[in-house]
Amino acid sequence: MRFSSAPAFDKLMQEVVACRRCPRLREYCEHVGEIRRRAYRDWNYWTKPVPSLGDPKARLLVIGLAPAAHGGNRTGRIFTGDRSGDFLFRALYETGFASQPESVSRDDGLKLTGAYVTAAVRCAPPGNKPLPQEFRNCRTYLERELDLLKDLRVVVVLGRAAFGAYLAILRDRGGLARRPAFVFAHGKEYHTAPGAPVLICSYHPSQQNTFTGKLTAAMLSQVFARAARLASPPSSA
Repeated sequence: MRFSSAPAFDKLMQEVVACRRCPRLREYCEHVGEIRRRAYRDWNYWTKPVPSLGDPKARLLVIGLAPAAHGGNRTGRIFTGDRSGDFLFRALYETGFASQPESVSRDDGLKLTGAYVTAAVRCAPPGNKPLPQEFRNCRTYLERELDLLKDLRVVVVLGRAAFGAYLAILRDRGGLARRPAFVFAHGKEYHTAPGAPVLICSYHPSQQNTFTGKLTAAMLSQVFARAARLASPPSSA
């Protein structure tokens, strides 16, 4: 199974899939794969850490929280097989980053162009709440992705946890300009430092947010429409 056309990304994703740094998460993911949900009784759950998905030459990076227990932990692909992914990939399709508007399995033919989707934590956590140490254990993978993605112009963070994870990396690397405190708010944009990718905040497309109307499909599409404009190559005219 290949995760991208670039050997460095392949190597990194192989390390992600083999990772066992967080015993609690590994035990939980494997347990979910054993009991399964009634609707997915016929599925052979992935249960391993979930690799990222996307274009090694991406100009847009999307950072989520973690795979869903019966989504990415089942299908083996980030944001695939759950309602959060339904919202995300529809928005990416509408804005030209995805080849199709839905993602149901890792073999459904979906391709991303100019975009790369990852998460702060690569294993499904109980209650969708990773522990602080689990964020720290997984952080090196996101850091290495940031180093490999040389063409980034925009980073969209889905939710407050992804926002915090990304800013923590920038802060520790000295990549934050001196300015008032960064505050998470849907649609908020930040220029974190000269020459750095623009940071755009979005509510996470979780069922809690989409069922209550806190986040609508139109709101998410607007975020990615803005990201698409910012990610576009500068005009040669």
